[in-house]
Amino acid sequence: MLRVRFTAEDLLAVTFAPAPAPLIDLEFAVALVQRRQVPPVLSRWQHRARQSLPRDALPLLSLIPPTALGPMFLDPLSQGFEDGLDAVRAAPAELVRGHLRRQCPARRPLTPWVRALADQDGEAWRVLERALRAAHNSLVGPSWSRVRSNFDAERVWRTRLMAQHGIRTALASLAPGGRWEGTTLIFDCQEDVQVMLRGHGVVLLPSGFWAERPIVAVHDHAPSILIYPSAAPLPLVDERTDTEPLGALLGRTRAAVLELLARQHTTTDVAQALEISKPSASQHAKALREARLITTQRVGKAVWHACTPLGMDLLAAATDLPSTPTA
Repeated sequence: MLRVRFTAEDLLAVTFAPAPAPLIDLEFAVALVQRRQVPPVLSRWQHRARQSLPRDALPLLSLIPPTALGPMFLDPLSQGFEDGLDAVRAAPAELVRGHLRRQCPARRPLTPWVRALADQDGEAWRVLERALRAAHNSLVGPSWSRVRSNFDAERVWRTRLMAQHGIRTALASLAPGGRWEGTTLIFDCQEDVQVMLRGHGVVLLPSGFWAERPIVAVHDHAPSILIYPSAAPLPLVDERTDTEPLGALLGRTRAAVLELLARQHTTTDVAQALEISKPSASQHAKALREARLITTQRVGKAVWHACTPLGMDLLAAATDLPSTPTA
């Protein structure tokens, strides 16, 4: 179970990142390549990524584990890859040394190359830069227009949700099963993790490369970063989503299911109307229900679904969303 303890100051200073962060998405992509089990929607992406990952990118596997909890200096909150790379290179030596010697032994072996990084060896840092560039060009760069479309749609919806339903509802809906106990935000997960925020605020950052529980990067003298899976994993985001904002947020098929459920329908009705299998219709309905966008009720042998007020708000808002940039 993940427990994130907010102070009053943190709740009053929740903001949304201005743009996706390429190095943070890169860290998630590298972690995803290594995971033994991934959701079906990500399995084909993972297979292709494993096949195409260049040799120069392999050193990153010594730093970034499948949990994505790598050294914090490696994933600055930047709006561009080059800016982020500059921030990595400019990280204070003591900070780098502390992260590597504290985090790596717990999640990855402290290899000679990692030790050389900690000791500020010039050749080791050149290897790191080549690895970051190679991994970015292979895993993140080719999908960047879709990453931006996904991020922009998520940001518009999430900020509208904050305005209409309050910050607590918006935060609890970041992942299935989110709930509050006082000022503690709780998400179900296998690990037992407690996070204490420091009163400097929270920046929300969605990622289309991540489908697990939210991750919190706590900073002592700056806003903490709460990274969470976006409503649509990257493989569901179509290149042409700039004219279909709801599809950018949820994925085309799932958006069509939500639109259909503006009126009550059974799982069979959904499958027939959208020409998809009944198990697929049931899976989409489950995802929408966990996001609190629909309700489900069994009547006899039939399972009926319908939009919640939150789902209706999202459908109404979709017609007002601005076009999403694709660069």
